Amino acid sequence: MASVTRPDLDGLAVQPSVAVRATELARHYGQGETTVHALRGVDIEVETERLTAIMGPSGSGKSTLMHILAGLDQPDGGQVWIGDTEVTDLDDSGLTALRRDHIGFIFQFFNLLPMLTAQENILLPLEIAGREPDPDWYHELIAKVGLGERLTHRPSELSGGQQQRVAVARALASRPTVMFADEPTGNLDSTTSGEILELIRGLVDSFGQTTVMVTHDPHAAAIADRVLFLADGLIVRDLDACDAHAVIATMEELRAS
Repeated sequence: MASVTRPDLDGLAVQPSVAVRATELARHYGQGETTVHALRGVDIEVETERLTAIMGPSGSGKSTLMHILAGLDQPDGGQVWIGDTEVTDLDDSGLTALRRDHIGFIFQFFNLLPMLTAQENILLPLEIAGREPDPDWYHELIAKVGLGERLTHRPSELSGGQQQRVAVARALASRPTVMFADEPTGNLDSTTSGEILELIRGLVDSFGQTTVMVTHDPHAAAIADRVLFLADGLIVRDLDACDAHAVIATMEELRAS
């Protein structure tokens, strides 16, 4: 897949760096006539410091693609790299280290531990890894997600939006190479969804946090620098930043084809 070049300060074209790359990704479920081909040879490059949205109808393969890119699932064919590390060549311990050090993940349903406070949930991945948080980064992150007065509260004492902010901070506590967001606003009302999308966009702009977001929401996709559309296990459209109307029009076009 071709990458868009950008001018440097001298006006010369420079190639953007790539945080995640995959070639010929294939994934199928079942056998024989009942086989479902979730991915059919997908090539993708995710540039650093950008927000890439992945859209597609149900069954298009978008969640499968994200899980393979994040090392949560293995492809039946093809390769994935995060930075210079080939994900598909790692054993279980290597995958664990990769997820710990290079990947942050935001889930639709927050996945917070109910018995822990917000702060304990945020720092849990670092604690499991036996690492201390960087104090300066931690305080900057907490200020950015707006949780300064809620750190001692447990999930049951937080609103849905606040719980998702905890999940965002947890994903970023280790300063990952790439953050994956799986339908991050799918369990929120429209007002709170807008706040979370603004937060995610701000993390890309302020911290240069490379982010890949799977979504079904055109308004969510509209905050991205790039929108990839999947259908039948293939990337069928690749758009630069566009508004929600363009996203909706593209989805309608793909459904009709």
